[in-house]
Amino acid sequence: MHAFVGSKAPFYEITDSLPQHEANPPELGGGVERPRVAQRDGVADGSCLCGAVAYEVRNPQRIYNCHCWRCRRGRSAAHATNLFAGADDFAFTRGEELVAQYKVPEARFFTVAFCTHCGGGAPRVARERGLVSIPAGTLDTDPGVRPVAHIYVESKAPWFEITGDVPQHAEMPPS
Repeated sequence: MHAFVGSKAPFYEITDSLPQHEANPPELGGGVERPRVAQRDGVADGSCLCGAVAYEVRNPQRIYNCHCWRCRRGRSAAHATNLFAGADDFAFTRGEELVAQYKVPEARFFTVAFCTHCGGGAPRVARERGLVSIPAGTLDTDPGVRPVAHIYVESKAPWFEITGDVPQHAEMPPS
């Protein structure tokens, strides 16, 4: 079942046949409301679960749905949906000091960033690599780009079925 499809992310396309509900189904209680953020030209805004950390990003480059075990565990989901942009196109607008990071010791780059107040996802800025990885679920407005690929599908969750026509790659797509 899909709940709250009335407020789903604009970049997420529901392609399966599961039942859809605009809000929470009546038998599960009422809806959850959060004030909408106004769309700004050329800028995507986002924030953590509690709103203490907020950011803006210009020129988003691409979105990947990553099915590697680290992303699945780091986001407690079937896959992570991450937006990538240049580090110079990104800025925290509040709460940067509240962002903590956890780097998997054996990982070359993989790091999870989160708000220390609510534990919600936060952007990971890698200035040394010139990029930022943003958990797409933290976006409050439409970034104007859509997922370009499912990556690392060889290690996807066995209980998750990928549907739709977004290209799939065993690991990273060819450059």
